[in-house]
Amino acid sequence: MSAAGTGGSGSRRPARPRGRDGRSTVDDPADPGVPEGLATTIALVRSRLGAGSIDRLWIFPPMTRGRRERGLVAISCFAETGRRRLLTAAYLARRRGRDLGVEPELVEQGLAPADSLPRVMNGVVRRESLQLGEPREIVIGGDAAKLNRLVAELEERVRVQGL
Repeated sequence: MSAAGTGGSGSRRPARPRGRDGRSTVDDPADPGVPEGLATTIALVRSRLGAGSIDRLWIFPPMTRGRRERGLVAISCFAETGRRRLLTAAYLARRRGRDLGVEPELVEQGLAPADSLPRVMNGVVRRESLQLGEPREIVIGGDAAKLNRLVAELEERVRVQGL
């Protein structure tokens, strides 16, 4: 029996980053994740912070395993001149049959100069051992219509996937 394609030594398949439990941590197109997790988390951010306070969002690629997903959204909120409040919204989402569980947690991380936040996000990506990829940066600029469009886009993605 050949080792090719089995993931063992001599395999032609590239190695995938592994988590502590040895499972793959990279999105697999066949791995559906739980898209409701991000949609629910962004809706929570909108309801708790209000669009008018949000400057921009960074949505980091989630770690998925079957119907479990862990994700992170970084939120820059307007503060005093030239500074921003930085918050994170981490979530754990899982689906079992028709049962859906989404546990978002919104945490204030601190205050920083507005121009330093892109460097902070790049640093997060560089230090991330799982190599999940670059975050999607979305400029809200306090505009409720932009945030509402994002929520509608995420909800539509859930609907299209038939979940």
